[in-house]
Amino acid sequence: MASLSHSTFVLRSSADSPFLPPSHKTIPARISYPPPPSARPRAIRSISEMSSQIPVPTVSTVTISYTELKDPSADISEKVQLGFGPNGLGILSISDVPGYTLLRQSLLRLAPRLASLPEEVKRELEDPSSRYNIGWSHGKEKLQSGKPDMLKGSFYANPLLDIPTTEPSLVKRYPSYCGPNIWPRGVLPELELAFKALGKLVLDVGLLLAYHCDCYASNGFTMNENVSLQQILLRSRCHKGRLLYYFPADKRTSTEDCESVPSWCGWHTDHGSVTGLTCGLFTRDSMELTCPDIAAGLYVKTRSGEIVKVLYGEDEIAYQVGQTTEILSRGQLCATPHCVQAPKGEAASGVERSTFALFMQPDWDEKLIFPGLMNNHEFMTPNGSISFGDYTEKVLDKYYDVNG
Repeated sequence: MASLSHSTFVLRSSADSPFLPPSHKTIPARISYPPPPSARPRAIRSISEMSSQIPVPTVSTVTISYTELKDPSADISEKVQLGFGPNGLGILSISDVPGYTLLRQSLLRLAPRLASLPEEVKRELEDPSSRYNIGWSHGKEKLQSGKPDMLKGSFYANPLLDIPTTEPSLVKRYPSYCGPNIWPRGVLPELELAFKALGKLVLDVGLLLAYHCDCYASNGFTMNENVSLQQILLRSRCHKGRLLYYFPADKRTSTEDCESVPSWCGWHTDHGSVTGLTCGLFTRDSMELTCPDIAAGLYVKTRSGEIVKVLYGEDEIAYQVGQTTEILSRGQLCATPHCVQAPKGEAASGVERSTFALFMQPDWDEKLIFPGLMNNHEFMTPNGSISFGDYTEKVLDKYYDVNG
């Protein structure tokens, strides 16, 4: 298998031993760089410069069929470049994944039930020691303003390992990754099965995508050492699922914009490797409905600082590039800031949203060496080596109170 160049980002195991070389041959990539004008996001102004009468342009994701994705001999590098490359939106989607539609519905329909559990029950599902990154979390994460985020609740768990490690020192050092899962087995037992089933499927599909990312990113580069994104993710014990429930937002006026009001999810860039994401499920009083506001949804900020609304099908799995992969690929696979805008107006009264994200990322003891001059994102740690676990703790410092 082809591998990602590491000339600006070195990953090594805790023992500093070389990675095993990938077992597949390099597949030549058909690169069309830069992509043709018709494939690029349309030029737009930032939201703050727009009036309420000028809607933000909407762009559909580059889509790859599951049939293409699972074929290791298929050359889909051009699609990877259009979605993840320097001129892409940092997101693409996978269609026709067997079994996905049912697993998505089964899990997302449980989110409102979880959020409506009695407060004393939900407190039993909290884990302050992990800074609420295991089990239930509500009002603990900070927005850009520094205020607690009260508009969404989250349930975090590792979909593969209930107990990632039994080493007490690791649990103390990296509690958000090494602590055990907390399941509401007595009050909502079906959550565990649904969470694990969807999480594993999203991971399996993401690993297939990682293989093709390796093929694309290695094209034309001399390998000094084999560093494979797929192998990094295969051996990781750090994958974290997040079931999100967005509480009904206060009624908003149409003159407010995405940057001036607290959206359902504020601007951020994922710090891990790849994030798998389901399309949101909208409900009101336990009844499913389509989103009542066409302006609501996922927004992405492009590399040039422009804003675009992104759409993908409810039966597709979207994948977004994280900062770790951007550095590993020397900027060939690009992470982008994104946010979720809540629906506004009378029709949005009482509307809630549920979705699921799987954060695919290196193991906590993988060593990351950041280049001194590459500091494009807010969480970069230049001029030194740091484990992914320590890097994550620095990220959490920004969004959570250090003392929990």
